[in-house]
Amino acid sequence: MALNRLSLAATTAFSIAVSLPGAAAPAATAPESCSWRIAARVLYQEVSVETDHRAASLRRTLENRGVDQPSFVPDDCTTSVDDSASASDDTSSGATTGEQGTTAGDVFNWGEPDLIDDFDGDLSGWNIYDGPGHAGNGTRSPDAASTADGILTINGTGDGTTAGMAWTEGSQQYGRWEVRMRAPKGSPSYNALALLWPTAENFPVGGEVDFAEIMDPDREKVELFLHYGADNSQVHGEVEVDATEWHNYAVEWTPDSITAFLDGDEWWKTTDTGILPPGPMHLCLQLDWFPKGDSESGQVQYDWVKQWSLDDGESASTQSSGSEGSTDADSSTTATDEENNWNGHGDSDSDE
Repeated sequence: MALNRLSLAATTAFSIAVSLPGAAAPAATAPESCSWRIAARVLYQEVSVETDHRAASLRRTLENRGVDQPSFVPDDCTTSVDDSASASDDTSSGATTGEQGTTAGDVFNWGEPDLIDDFDGDLSGWNIYDGPGHAGNGTRSPDAASTADGILTINGTGDGTTAGMAWTEGSQQYGRWEVRMRAPKGSPSYNALALLWPTAENFPVGGEVDFAEIMDPDREKVELFLHYGADNSQVHGEVEVDATEWHNYAVEWTPDSITAFLDGDEWWKTTDTGILPPGPMHLCLQLDWFPKGDSESGQVQYDWVKQWSLDDGESASTQSSGSEGSTDADSSTTATDEENNWNGHGDSDSDE
């Protein structure tokens, strides 16, 4: 999930909104507080690595509202527990083969997940973003995310109205996550993804693990980006797969490695401990808009998500030193995902 240039309309609108009299951040006790505050903090972290004058202006505006302060996002926003997401209360997602495909959890005997959401109910266990879109582009609206028949769908409109959501109750340092997802062909402006985001909201220093990012408009490959360091360095991998079909994407994070799995098979791994996240992270599901001048819609669907903790002393599920296509710090780049992979197929400048 790399950064793109900020949308003038989005950043200006948000700057005005947070600076108008009477338009302060919702009180910590307000129902909308967590979504608003988390969205504002995510936006602040994203613009903090941008260098243009609009990003600097928006960053100052956010700082004036206290977004950079640790207390801006109350502890209650990251510790709320939705019992309906507990594995002990949910057995309907137990199948791991057949129609559910092969899962890493089954192949490597990870046991019963600590948390499951099979999207049979509402989304009360998630903090759903409500504010400007990724890097200030478009809008993230709770209305763009919905559940029906056990499927979570995030829709993106041609003008960049989309959604994202954070499973903050599952914040942990080290562990395993698995997501069953698919993304139909659609706008080249939309990236569908599952990722780990730092709970301390200290990106880029806190890292980011995009373990399943579907950027290819033809949906014929899935990519991984591991962000680290103050300069937002990244390592990258990709695997060919028909991402329009249901597949199971998993990531395992231990003190010594990060490994990515596709339908139970390892496809990417790094054992370079110098680039691993320094603190707790949580799962996020997002459909991000990188405007390229089209007005097409986008979509991503999730069947279920699962999470496991890692016991003390527990090692990685595979003993490889790195899979084909894996990367380490020697191959790092500060170029964005757009610059690495768009390859000139369109205009990534969102100012026009």
